[in-house]
Amino acid sequence: MILESIRMSLMNIRKNKLRSMLTMLGIVIGVASIIALITIVQGATNNISNEVIKLGGNKIYINVIGTPLKQGLTQNDAEQISSLDNIAGVSPTITGKTTVIYEKNILKDIVIEGKNEVYFRADPDLLSSGRAINILDLESKNQVAIIGSNIVRELFFGINPIGEKIIINGMLYTVVGTLKETTGFSLGSTNDTVIIPYTTALRILGVKNISTLDAYLEDTSMADHTIMEIKGILNQAFNYNEDAYNIYNMGDIIDSFQSIMSMMSMLLGGIAAISLVVGGIGIMNMMLVSITERTTEIGLRKALGATPFAIRLQFIIESIFLSLTGGVIGLIFGVLLAYVLGAIIGVGVSISLSTNLLAVGFSATVGIVFGYMPARKASRLNPIDALRSL
Repeated sequence: MILESIRMSLMNIRKNKLRSMLTMLGIVIGVASIIALITIVQGATNNISNEVIKLGGNKIYINVIGTPLKQGLTQNDAEQISSLDNIAGVSPTITGKTTVIYEKNILKDIVIEGKNEVYFRADPDLLSSGRAINILDLESKNQVAIIGSNIVRELFFGINPIGEKIIINGMLYTVVGTLKETTGFSLGSTNDTVIIPYTTALRILGVKNISTLDAYLEDTSMADHTIMEIKGILNQAFNYNEDAYNIYNMGDIIDSFQSIMSMMSMLLGGIAAISLVVGGIGIMNMMLVSITERTTEIGLRKALGATPFAIRLQFIIESIFLSLTGGVIGLIFGVLLAYVLGAIIGVGVSISLSTNLLAVGFSATVGIVFGYMPARKASRLNPIDALRSL
């Protein structure tokens, strides 16, 4: 009986090709939208999440606003924070802008960042070539520089920059390393940045105090306790003026961000699913029209002994076949669309099996749900009333 119902369903779909294709179109659009939207959002989320995670879930970010009496942290303040039990190391950041010159090439308004060895130890993947800043560079205030990818292209196209001399703020520096290129989703691009020892940066940029400090935790479960200890040091440094500084636990920020992005993915998936519901309504409408057109056929089958279950099964199979075919076509178009949009936007696309199964499974469910009512109506037709249309 099932095979016969399948055969009759396929025969009726082939008989009304144009109407069947238009009916499937809603499902195709719905599934393609779900696949493309969720895949692109997941790709973007993964890219941004990776960048956020690079900030370090084990890091406490300290931003100093200062007071009229004290503009920032001293090296002694940084050493006090570094000496706390749960602190693995601290990394000051000194920032400014200046001109960088190599031979006859001049780059203006280049970001100069002063860092220490802890910054590179915390993220070994920062470097593309060469070496990081070390403790000897800091103690001796060496004039060495690590340059971003855009600076490498503009000043050293076709040349190995390691060992070359550049002029920063009128002083000669040796290039000892290059930074990996950051993506468009990077939260802090270093492509146009030059990193030098922070002790050297304090001197050449005319800065006396540290305004930004990253403190790396040994045990993230003790983050709250460590923050209280850091506040104790900062309160003493700024005469208990808590408006003089801000402290951020990057682990909490990362958790909040990932939670928000998960909610966004669900929201976009829900919006795309609305088009599937619209497609299901189209299937129901087509099935109702089909029942009206095939009243005589249904009456003859019932007069010849077809049970209501057999009638109902035929129309449900027809509905499921339309929705599943639309789902598979939509899946193909959705994957292609995701790869095209990913290439345009610059997002890494990873097609998830669970997303595909969810979209196709949902399309099949739409076929069952929206096909059942017309099928039920067909199975309840009175054969005598149906045959009167002959």
